[in-house]
Amino acid sequence: MASPELEGASRMAEEAEEIKRSDSTAKKMKKKSKRGFYGVPKFGCFGIKSESDGKGNLDMEVEERFRRRTLTHLVIMVNGLIGSSQNWKFAAKQFLKKYPDDVVVHCSESNYSTLTFDGVDVMGERLAEEVISVVKRHPGVQKISFIGHSLGGLIARYAIARLYAQEITREPSQNMVISLDLPGVCVHQVPVFCGFYTLEKVASRTSWFLGKTGRHLFLTDGDSGKPPLLLWMASDTENLKFISALRSFRRRVAYANVRFDHLVGWSTSSLRRRNELPKLKRLSRDERYPHIVNVETARASPEEEAPIEAKVNGGKNIDMEEEMLKGLTKLSWERIDVSFSGSRQRYLAHTTIQVKGSWINSDGADVIQHMVDNFLL
Repeated sequence: MASPELEGASRMAEEAEEIKRSDSTAKKMKKKSKRGFYGVPKFGCFGIKSESDGKGNLDMEVEERFRRRTLTHLVIMVNGLIGSSQNWKFAAKQFLKKYPDDVVVHCSESNYSTLTFDGVDVMGERLAEEVISVVKRHPGVQKISFIGHSLGGLIARYAIARLYAQEITREPSQNMVISLDLPGVCVHQVPVFCGFYTLEKVASRTSWFLGKTGRHLFLTDGDSGKPPLLLWMASDTENLKFISALRSFRRRVAYANVRFDHLVGWSTSSLRRRNELPKLKRLSRDERYPHIVNVETARASPEEEAPIEAKVNGGKNIDMEEEMLKGLTKLSWERIDVSFSGSRQRYLAHTTIQVKGSWINSDGADVIQHMVDNFLL
């Protein structure tokens, strides 16, 4: 039996070798990217027009003289907690490189910085109004897709339900979410707390620090027997049809970090129960997208459930995390599992998966490219 010292040395050697392989892959990718990421031409061959509405919101599209037809697909990108429209700048450019004649990208900033403390409902209403104004500026748009990072996924889901209620006449196309906070921050779902219930309890009691958003995320906003907002958002309510709105999209995709995301757990962001997670040993890397380790298309679970409010009123010990999963998995989701193991940026996985910063989070470029390459026009 090997000594602990030898086992530790062996593990260190394996990790060092994995980092070397990751660095080698990155160098190869850089060589390929002299014409841009993955051989896509740089923007020197055409121009980008960026327009701001004076409130920090950013529209990005290829200049009219460089494209062949009217842009018909609007992509709305939504930032996460304490974020801004700049967080999506890299991803927006990749979409324009791939689809210069079809796509206009709008990077939202109606909910930026400390405005992300105002609550999911307030931010969702803001985003819905913002989308309506963007559509008015682009009358040729026929389809709309939403991409949200972390909390941005929740904001987008609320806005989608509001727009659905207002019958916005654009074809819903895709709803893609990255490292998503879908079911909220439930017990054992924040990796940084290492599964300690006491730490989770303390965090939930100090959720006021994040304002109304903190209460929503920690599910402490239920009053007078009413369910928390995120539990409502896993069903169709009288005023807002959250599930019907999601169902109207052609695709629903969740990108999830397998490891090293210290804010959102793998099962939370991938919409799975823990016993449904793929075995780590069976995950394999894609040669073209080295950090994509698993792609799964799941079937919906068409179970008829009692209304959420009836369940809450019927018993205080309702498992809210399970109820939210049941509601959301009635719809089919594509699940893309991502691993930055071996990457020097692995401890920044939560932002690397989005390429929040083009330098410090550059290893996530292949994840963004995977999203772009599999996008439906």
